[in-house]
Amino acid sequence: MYNINVAVLIYYLEVYVIPDFSEGLLWLEEHPNAISMILRGIERETLRVTPEGTLATSGHPLMLGKALTHPWITTDFSESLLEFITPVYSSVDHMLCFLKDIHAYVAHNLGSERMWSMSMPCFIKNEDDIVLAQYGTSNIGKFKTLYREGLKNRYGAIMQMISGVHYNFSLPIEFWQEWVGIEDKKSGKSQISAGYMRLIRNYYRLGWVVPYLFGASPAICSSFLGGRKTNIPLEQKDHIFYLPYATSLRLSGLGYTNKVQDDLSITVNNLPDYIKWLKKAISTPSAEFARLGVKVGGHYRQLNANIFQIENELYSPIRPKCVAKLNESPLDALLRGGIEYIEVRSLDINPFSALGVNADQSRFLDMFLIWCLLADSPEINSDEALYTRENWNRVILEGRKPGQTIIDCNYRRQSLAKIGRDLFANLRRIAEILDSINGNNEYNHVCTILVTGFDDTSLTYSAKVLEEIMAKGFIQFGLELSDLYYQELSSKVLSVHRTNQFQQKKEESIKLQEQIENQCAMSRSIEFAEYLEMHIRPYIGK
Repeated sequence: MYNINVAVLIYYLEVYVIPDFSEGLLWLEEHPNAISMILRGIERETLRVTPEGTLATSGHPLMLGKALTHPWITTDFSESLLEFITPVYSSVDHMLCFLKDIHAYVAHNLGSERMWSMSMPCFIKNEDDIVLAQYGTSNIGKFKTLYREGLKNRYGAIMQMISGVHYNFSLPIEFWQEWVGIEDKKSGKSQISAGYMRLIRNYYRLGWVVPYLFGASPAICSSFLGGRKTNIPLEQKDHIFYLPYATSLRLSGLGYTNKVQDDLSITVNNLPDYIKWLKKAISTPSAEFARLGVKVGGHYRQLNANIFQIENELYSPIRPKCVAKLNESPLDALLRGGIEYIEVRSLDINPFSALGVNADQSRFLDMFLIWCLLADSPEINSDEALYTRENWNRVILEGRKPGQTIIDCNYRRQSLAKIGRDLFANLRRIAEILDSINGNNEYNHVCTILVTGFDDTSLTYSAKVLEEIMAKGFIQFGLELSDLYYQELSSKVLSVHRTNQFQQKKEESIKLQEQIENQCAMSRSIEFAEYLEMHIRPYIGK
């Protein structure tokens, strides 16, 4: 008996390279309708650029409405960095249709400007060309702009000009009622939160598959570095810096990183500890950022001198989220309502789509996130956290390298291609269930297309993008696509109903910002310094 068990154990260890999905699959096959109403939404960022491929220095177009108060069309870091936000949809096609309508409406109102088609920025001659996003004279408007001033002073403005796509995902209450036996969201918020944290842990373990398949930033324009040094061993051709096997320089040390946060031990094992960790980061002083000063010569340079100014400064590939109420911070929302949805933040702009994202990517994420929730997801210890980070870095910088290996769930090196194929064998089972629900073959089709990228790396987005950039140049490739998509989008005729919707939201956003500012002025509201203290104080000492 002893010898038999050893043999079984050896066999098990040989084949078990990703978390076990067998129990989760069995449950899903018995409860297929639990995932029949997945909810999703998209946030897409894009730079406004000139016809020559340089950064547009004009202000946010008033024809689009006010960025502070518009629900669908806003700005991110700068006046020239647009952000489009869809409502929540249970249909992939309807979500992308609305996203396309946003793009078309904006294209109709951009004049000669274009929407940049890649994650890494266009040519930016000077950082001074980057105008911080302006949100008006109210305290909340000043707060949002000052937060961006802090980001500029901490990390540099050019890094903040990188664009991405965020995918918001949640499962319906019917899923949670079947999965954990709750009655409603309010009474079951702790179980729902635990389920989403389970998903997040597995995303940390295997989420590198997203930049492997969809990473589209293997190269940058030389202006992005501006003469600054980097530890990343970039190669150069003319005005292009690149890595031959990179997938997503956007996710590397060149992009959204906060090196100070590496000194803290982030935990995604449960929501209370995650919130405690985030509070610590917001309330812990940073010697590096303290040297910048908070208010110098009567002018603010940042919200505070702590590791994070606010929660949003956490640069992570995935976040737990809860819809915030009026004047409620993201962290307060999580404390009140638990996790309502998750936000995937590791998608590069897809240069091969006018929308920066396509239906195949959406459907892949549906399957992968369901798998992350249903597969075994033990707590992540400090050793696994290190291995996980190493895997992500390896895929980001050299994911397409022939024979590439990463560390599996048993802390052994395995072929990246083998792990990818094993994952897709699991995803195929989820695809069958989703296709059965929808009465088509769309999810299976996505599996068939994408799994080939593990056998032939030239089929990945990053390989295709690098080939085009090396042949045409970074700016020329980006401009060709931006012009092509401008023609496609500006020629789209919006329905009367949709046009009226956008016009109404534009006018509402202008009136709402005026109301906010007038109320602030007429009521002699609190000074900005007091407002700032009120919004930072809840984190201190807790």
